[in-house]
Amino acid sequence: MTCKTPLLLAALLALAACKPAQEPTPASSQPPAQAPTPAAPAPVEDTPAERVTAEFPTLKMKAVDGSDYDLAAHRGKWVVVNFWATWCAPCRKEMPELSALHAMRSNIEVVGLAYEDIELPEMQSFLTKHPVTYPIVIVDPFDPPTDFATPRGLPLTHLIDPQGKLAHSFLGPVTAADIEQQIAAAK
Repeated sequence: MTCKTPLLLAALLALAACKPAQEPTPASSQPPAQAPTPAAPAPVEDTPAERVTAEFPTLKMKAVDGSDYDLAAHRGKWVVVNFWATWCAPCRKEMPELSALHAMRSNIEVVGLAYEDIELPEMQSFLTKHPVTYPIVIVDPFDPPTDFATPRGLPLTHLIDPQGKLAHSFLGPVTAADIEQQIAAAK
């Protein structure tokens, strides 16, 4: 053997060490799992994602005083439908003004929809400390009236015209002047 052979052999071994390693063969004889096929998208429903107040909303519920409240029975007058809650400071602040509006204007009526999880005795106790002249209805926040948009904030007030049509909605505190101004603009 000549001297060149061991050098050649060393060079080949060095080059062999530089080759990238091959992937090991899987021990399992099963083919690799395929990625799951994406499911077809869910069909789009015809109902809107967000509920809106109906053009001519209906509302039939039991009031805190035990009477039946039916919005349709108040046709011929403007009706203020006020979503509120006992824990809502702006709601409590507007209650006396809405109460005075209800008592002093024969063409305007107010109904308060207590939008909270509260029991009847608790509401009655609250109303003895914060009396109002208008009817109060407790509304289940998990099952609100279907003809009204789900409140995104409180207070939320809807003004219904004498024909029963939604005339305007106010998000946030409202005053008697705001309501009377909207009524005047609608005439």
